[in-house]
Amino acid sequence: MAVHNYYEVSDNSIKRLRQSCPRCGDGFFLAEHKDRLTCGKCNYTEFKK
Repeated sequence: MAVHNYYEVSDNSIKRLRQSCPRCGDGFFLAEHKDRLTCGKCNYTEFKK
């Protein structure tokens, strides 16, 4: 997946389309799965409700 799929640029603002990992910080995005969000670096997992 290309990096431009993680951001949306409009006029003078940039919006992140995916959540950042709370452990690793900015620049490390959580992968979206059917039932969870996971970090590929530290294996942090959040389950969707």
